[in-house]
Amino acid sequence: MPVTKFPDPRETDTDGIVAVGGDLHVESLLLAYRQGIFPWPDPSFAEVIWACPAQRGILDFTRLHVPRSLKAAQKKTSFRFTIDKAFDVVIALCAGMPRPDQDGTWITRDMLRAYSRFHKQGHAHSVECWDGEELVGGMYGVDIDGAFAGESMFYLKPNASKLALLHLIDHLRSRGLDWMDIQMVTPHLEALGAMAIPRNEFLDRLEKTRARGLNLF
Repeated sequence: MPVTKFPDPRETDTDGIVAVGGDLHVESLLLAYRQGIFPWPDPSFAEVIWACPAQRGILDFTRLHVPRSLKAAQKKTSFRFTIDKAFDVVIALCAGMPRPDQDGTWITRDMLRAYSRFHKQGHAHSVECWDGEELVGGMYGVDIDGAFAGESMFYLKPNASKLALLHLIDHLRSRGLDWMDIQMVTPHLEALGAMAIPRNEFLDRLEKTRARGLNLF
C-alpha cells in the first residue's frame, strides 16, 4: 500500500532520516517529494530509508559558474541532447556508474522499477547526451509541481554528463525555473556553484516554487 503520511521533515533530527519502511509506489514518491523528502535505499537494509538532510544541496542558477574549459567544450561539442528519449537506459547506466565513495549503488532494482513507473506517470525525466547514435552521458530527476530534483548522472565520454546538466539548466530556465534541488553537494557540482542550505530554508524555497505551478516538461 502507498505511504499515506510522513512525519514533518522540519522536526527531523540532524541525521536527516524522516522515516523507515513503506514502499516506492508512485503515490508514496509524490507525497515524499512534495515534502522535500527522498528515498535513500540501502542494499544491505531491508526497508526504504526516507531522508531530508539537515543541510540540503541546491544549484541556484544565478550562481552558476561554468569553468572556462567546460565552456570551450560546450562550444565545440558535436554531442546532441534530448529529453525523455531513453529514461530506462539512463537510470540503468546511472546505477552502474562506479562511485569511489560508495559501496555499491543506492539505485536498487526496486528503485529502477519504481522510477520507471514514476517516469511513465510524467514525474521523472531524463536528459540524454548522444555521440551520433551512441548514448554517452545523461542524468535523470524528478519534477514535482514545477520544482526539479536532480537524482543521478552518468558519463561514458568526457564532459558528457556535465554538458547534459547544462542542457537541462537551459531548458529549466526557459520554463521559468531559477534553481534545482541536488540533494547532496558533490565536488563536481560545487565547482559549478552548488551550495548547501539549511533544511528549513530549502523547504521554504520548495514550497514557494511549487506554488508557482511552472510547467517544466
